[in-house]
Amino acid sequence: MLASDLDLPAFDHTDVALRGEAFHRAMVQLASSGWLARGPFGYITLDREAGDWFLRTRQAIFPGMKIAEIFGVTDGPLYEEMVRNILHINGADHSRLRGLVNPALSPRAVERYRPIARDFFAALLDEALGGGQAATFDFVQAVTRRYPSQVIATVMGAPLADAARLYHWSTWIQKQFDAIAMATELPAIEAAVAEFYDYASALVAARRAQPGDDLVSRLVQAEEEGDRLTDVECVNLVFNILVGGVDTTQAQLAHTVRLLAERGGQWAKLRANPALAPQAVEEALRYEPITPFTARITLEELTYRDVTFPAETIVMVCSFTANRDLGTPDADEFEIDADRGVKPLTFGAGVHYCMGANLARVELTEALSCLAEKAQEIELAAEADYESISGIYGLESLPLTVRR
Repeated sequence: MLASDLDLPAFDHTDVALRGEAFHRAMVQLASSGWLARGPFGYITLDREAGDWFLRTRQAIFPGMKIAEIFGVTDGPLYEEMVRNILHINGADHSRLRGLVNPALSPRAVERYRPIARDFFAALLDEALGGGQAATFDFVQAVTRRYPSQVIATVMGAPLADAARLYHWSTWIQKQFDAIAMATELPAIEAAVAEFYDYASALVAARRAQPGDDLVSRLVQAEEEGDRLTDVECVNLVFNILVGGVDTTQAQLAHTVRLLAERGGQWAKLRANPALAPQAVEEALRYEPITPFTARITLEELTYRDVTFPAETIVMVCSFTANRDLGTPDADEFEIDADRGVKPLTFGAGVHYCMGANLARVELTEALSCLAEKAQEIELAAEADYESISGIYGLESLPLTVRR
């Protein structure tokens, strides 16, 4: 049966009212209606099996160029970035690029960044606490929006003084995945892309001339059976690492700390055993994914579960509901020591699995471990201010009271 012939519930993931508990309630209700819903651009999968299938199938790709077409992006810096973005490259070209970049971001390779990440987080937390035993501050402004950009600057071999600019560029460039922003803020997105292209090009050129002990240097020197990355490929991979590794990580960290502050029992578990930090990270990635919807577009007519999707159908994979589809009664609970048995779909699946996932896990784990060792109590000082679920789902503010 054609998907268009099905009587499906409608859901608009671009609705600005959907955030926080209102979003949670809406998703629980939607998931109870079945595995498929109708969205503003196509369809939305709701269970884990369907989400995993659409993320892995070679019959569907990331619809970046369709997004460009929808919003009239046909030339200029953003169009050039979309054409060259590894998210939009498939087949043998994609395999070649991943083969060259993966060693630099492997689990073993990113271990070297743990001390760096921990030192940055500790310094930011100490600064926010000041000289007293306790302080109330906005955790987002004081810590999470500064922490990943400092790590990424160091990882890339960029001056630490440029961290604020890297955060600015990452935040704006990420908006290319937000339909609302693309419709209303396109010139600012274009400007951020152009500025960062100039910056990254200069950084790659400098590392070509004088390699250092940093990720850009390793990309410049990456080689597999005589094949190397061109300058254009290096610049675009640096682009991907920045865009995928700053705004996303800060948003996930903010939600993770919010979840712990809201649940004193879970915070007590982490305080008693900071070694639970990696599990707490996985549970936060599962419970509150900051990429609640990931898009695919069908390359040809395909059939899944006896439902036929025509070519060029956009399918949104809902990781929020997929991550809860575990068949266990506590799947809708946040439990940092639970053995879930499966990895969340928050970083995607298949050939386009997030290439910076290992680095993100290092940053998140070191932040939680450090927080558990340095802070006795964390409490919400006021309600968190949620951002939209369209695009990267973060927090605008997280007022916390923290006691050493």
